[in-house]
Amino acid sequence: MSYASPQLPLEADALAMADAFASGSSDPVKALEEMLARVAEVDDVFISLCSARAFREAHSSAARWKAGQPASALDGVPIAWKDMFDVAGSPTTAGAAVRRDITPALLDANVVGLLARAGMVSVGKTNLSEFAYSGLGLNPHFGTPHNPVGFDQPRIPGGSSSGSAVAVAAGIVPIAMGTDTAGSIRIPAAFNGVVGFRSSCRRYSREGVFPLAHTLDSVGPLTRSVRDALAIDDILCGRTKSTSLIPRGLAGQRFWVDPSVLDDPRVEPAVRDNLLNCLSVLKTHGAQIDLRPSPAFQATLHLIEQQGWLGAPEAFALHQPLLDSEAAARLDPRVRRRLESARTFPASQLVNLYSARDRLQQQIADELDGAFLITPSVSHVAPPLAPLEADDELFVRTNLATLRLTMPGSLLDLPGVSLPSGCDALGLPTGMLISAPAGEDFRLLRAALAVEAALRQP
Repeated sequence: MSYASPQLPLEADALAMADAFASGSSDPVKALEEMLARVAEVDDVFISLCSARAFREAHSSAARWKAGQPASALDGVPIAWKDMFDVAGSPTTAGAAVRRDITPALLDANVVGLLARAGMVSVGKTNLSEFAYSGLGLNPHFGTPHNPVGFDQPRIPGGSSSGSAVAVAAGIVPIAMGTDTAGSIRIPAAFNGVVGFRSSCRRYSREGVFPLAHTLDSVGPLTRSVRDALAIDDILCGRTKSTSLIPRGLAGQRFWVDPSVLDDPRVEPAVRDNLLNCLSVLKTHGAQIDLRPSPAFQATLHLIEQQGWLGAPEAFALHQPLLDSEAAARLDPRVRRRLESARTFPASQLVNLYSARDRLQQQIADELDGAFLITPSVSHVAPPLAPLEADDELFVRTNLATLRLTMPGSLLDLPGVSLPSGCDALGLPTGMLISAPAGEDFRLLRAALAVEAALRQP
């Protein structure tokens, strides 16, 4: 069974907005005003807005465009920030009630400052799972943003970058930044039908970004197109000459798909069928599809299932002072239990995970040998919200199931791009995840641009 693709039109992305600024058919101030009007129409997407700063930046950008001297290809484009990033003048809550009244940040996070100098307009801080520690996106302190494509009933946005994904999917901003430790960009991208790019851990600066697990944390954009993610990458990597955004052909490009991943009964039929349809399209465009087992990916899945999640003891170590204080009572009980579960994590097990991670990173790079790994982003579509709010056990099971296919990429530090692959019978988006070995971010983005172009063709 095949389903329609939820691909957002390129006319709605950030670069198209900048083209309108260049032609004079729009301007950054007008775009900001329209964006703020849309914010009022949705609940729980933003934790805070920085409207005064945004208008100041928008007016400066408008003057640059009028003078024909934009600071970058994305000058004047509104951008939202997951509330893990320091934005000067705003508190960084990390989605936690215990941080509501924290002193506002004095300085922008490094990536915030870089994009501000490129002329982008910072509009506010988006909602998230508390401390970014869930793949579902529920937050009892600041509310849970509803998935904008869940028309039959309220559905989860995915997490932890919930507000960032919804802000893009709902047409509020064309770009929002997120963080990803176990799937927190790729999962909400898939559930909301947008593009999500998890960068290699060291590609972008994490200075001024609230941590979760130092070994695994990464940052990246949620966007309406791959070309927007490439434009962000240009700026953050200091490429003074913008990357060509004309997609290359797929002829001869190799993609590796492990059939046992797709045949797993935990993968919903629509997720599997839509990915297979996408592979068929890529094949007609000359791509080489290798359907064979990936021992490294399977070994990583098994390692996580048997030895536990490396991020758990790292997150506990970070938050132990809070957990040992009276303020722990103010945490989301589900997040608190998950953090506490790693209190007795054996040191020998942690050392073994670090060692296995290094070995498997090299193994998967050798296995792929220039190919890209393709898996579903998530095994299922966005589940209904109400049952997860009511049932703690269901929440735990669903969270683990949701994170299952993104956790290996995080452990192996695989940069990954989640692309919309289609919808199920209810119109709920499914996602396809394209991954590459650590450090091959630019090659991955160029390949994802070509894949997206092929999937967009009638």
